[in-house]
Parts: sequence; structure tokens; C-alpha cells
Amino acid sequence: MGELANCSRCNGLFLKGSSNVCPECKKQEEKDFQTVYAFLRRKQNRTATVDEIEAGTGVSERQIRKFVKEKRLHPAHFPNVNYPCEKCGASIREDRLCAACKESIQKGLDVQERNESLEARKEEKEREKANRTYYSW
Repeated sequence: MGELANCSRCNGLFLKGSSNVCPECKKQEEKDFQTVYAFLRRKQNRTATVDEIEAGTGVSERQIRKFVKEKRLHPAHFPNVNYPCEKCGASIREDRLCAACKESIQKGLDVQERNESLEARKEEKEREKANRTYYSW
């Protein structure tokens, strides 16, 4: 059985299942999707940008970008439909981050890993020095 939650769109109370929105908002999202999809199916609109889709359908840019993120609208079919990178805002067509941000994060992780490795080696050497036993005859 689902738990009670507030709808992320209308803030109404509903039993949460697989969706974060109430049944009424879910119906509206589906209606919006059908509107956007019908608009993009027309040959002259297949290369439309998100702004042009918003102007032509009345569906919010945020909702259109959500459809792309959910992979309901495939950028392979609609080449100018993209959304911003969550870190820097650059236009991307898949994932959550652009290639530059992914690379930046990976470099940061590599540096952190190297620093931790060096620190671990340093601590190990200090432990070895502390555990040495000296004998004299």
C-alpha cells in the first residue's frame, strides 16, 4: 500500500505509488505529453527547439525538459530538444551532466583518491616506525 505524499505540482495530498504527482496532475502531464508529441510529429516541427515547442503548444519549458529527461521524447528523433546540465547549465541531450562537468568531477575524484592513498601510505610508515623494536646486546 502507498504512503501519503504531497503532489509535487499542485501540493495536494494523495497516495504515493510509482509517481510523485497526484492522479489529476498525472492526467494533465499525459495530456501535455500528447500535445507536445503531436506538435513534434508534424514534419515542419521536428527540428523545433524547446522554446518553439513551448510557444507552439503552451506546455511549459520545465515540463518539456522533464519529458526529455524521462526519455519520453528522444533527442535522436528531435535533434534540437535538449535540457541544461545540472551543474553548469550547458545544453545536453542525455544524462544529468555535460562531458566537461563529468570530466571535472572525475579529475577531482582522482586527486582525492591519490591524496587519500598518499596519506594512507604515510600513516602506514608512521605505524611501522612506532612498532619497531630495538635490541641491544
